[in-house]
Amino acid sequence: MGQLDPFFYPDSVAVIGASREPGSVGHELLRVMVENKEKGLYRGRLYAVNPRATEPILGVPTYKSVSELPEAVDLGVVVVPARIVPAVLEECGSKGIKYVIVISGGFAEVGGEGVKLQEELIRVAKKHGIRVVGPNCVGVVCPETGVDTMFLPYSKEIGGRLLPSLPRPGPGNISLLTQSGAFGVACVDYMAGEGLGLAKFVSYGNKADVDEVELMEYLADDPKTRVIVIYAESIEEGRRFVEAARRTVPKKPVVVLKAGRTSAGARAASSHTAALAGTDEVYSAAFKQSGIVRVYEVEELFDVTKALSMQPPARGRRVAVLTDGGGAGVMTADELESRGAEVVPLSSETRAKLEALMREGIIPPISSVANPVDVTGSATDDAFVEALKVLVEAPEVDGIIVLPLHHVPGLTSDLPNRIAEVAKKGNKPVLVADIGQGAYGVAFRERFDELGVPAYPTPERAARAMVGLIKYGEALKRLGAL
Repeated sequence: MGQLDPFFYPDSVAVIGASREPGSVGHELLRVMVENKEKGLYRGRLYAVNPRATEPILGVPTYKSVSELPEAVDLGVVVVPARIVPAVLEECGSKGIKYVIVISGGFAEVGGEGVKLQEELIRVAKKHGIRVVGPNCVGVVCPETGVDTMFLPYSKEIGGRLLPSLPRPGPGNISLLTQSGAFGVACVDYMAGEGLGLAKFVSYGNKADVDEVELMEYLADDPKTRVIVIYAESIEEGRRFVEAARRTVPKKPVVVLKAGRTSAGARAASSHTAALAGTDEVYSAAFKQSGIVRVYEVEELFDVTKALSMQPPARGRRVAVLTDGGGAGVMTADELESRGAEVVPLSSETRAKLEALMREGIIPPISSVANPVDVTGSATDDAFVEALKVLVEAPEVDGIIVLPLHHVPGLTSDLPNRIAEVAKKGNKPVLVADIGQGAYGVAFRERFDELGVPAYPTPERAARAMVGLIKYGEALKRLGAL
């Protein structure tokens, strides 16, 4: 499946339709690639094509046509008006350029002549054996290699200050495929803000050639990708998609946010990516059959993805809650059960072990050893760590949510390290929730994340993430992989 590698690992890139005009797509796209090259992120050769150019643009060697390029580049990025895209692809084919991203819009998504233009684009691409991502997309981002065809600036001015407007995530193990370019860009921004690393990003737009199925199959064998995330508005080849997902899910989780669930959403989808949304009930059944974890909103999408990228799947629905705040424990239990998880009573053996910790003075004598296990505001690091060890070993528990609300005086900054050590020794998912947006709370959660224990700012978000781990575990069981 390495046949798509040149989209992510090119040694040479040409921006076809580069512009000197700041703010234009052709200028901003080239500028992003130039900045990445200056930072040492992109280490390949970079060219520009502009028929009116007489000198380099942004210091990049610039040529009047594709035919004048000094080599058949690995990747062409096309940002010319739609009406001349087929002619540019003809030039690429004659030059021997086999991988092209067409950023330009004005194709099937606008109907009429746009449909005919897209058909001509496909004809020319097939004639020359060119693989195409797009059209009507923002293309590809691969932090590992510095390839970034998003034509959107890193920073913008507001209130007299220049602030990051589209921070890019660093390298990571989450790959994101999206039919909507704008939504994909917003997701990249969200991931950067959440500290989630990106393996590969593809906005495939009208998917005239490369589609979400081929990309999913490619990522299934990509050693850099641990979780595949897909935003889709339409999946035309449903059977092919389901079969590809069934092959992929045993290797790594696939999380899908499918939009266009309502009649209004379906109409909106068809207006900007030529999508045919289809019946939502059919999608739900197909996703379940193939083992896909389906989510319904952006926050849930990345909360679940974060958990899947760091923790093992849950082998069942039984969840234990360990907290130093009774109210937070109750909210967690409510959210878990409302979403189909089970907050089970602990066995007599497990309770006996926890009661022994109370007698030894390790957890406070006023603690509750039911489920949730509440070690109260008198808790210490030792109380959480030793209670967690018991729950990790409990056969009636499939996953654990820990709520070490950092405000408690007996908790220290060493707790994330100690909880992470216990979590790594078990084969059960462990998630953390800590409420608070103050500097310490944010840093406390970030430390858990750094250690591979996903941390969330509310009990509800942690519970939703745990349900995602449960769904993936159930999918693996159905497919005979767990």
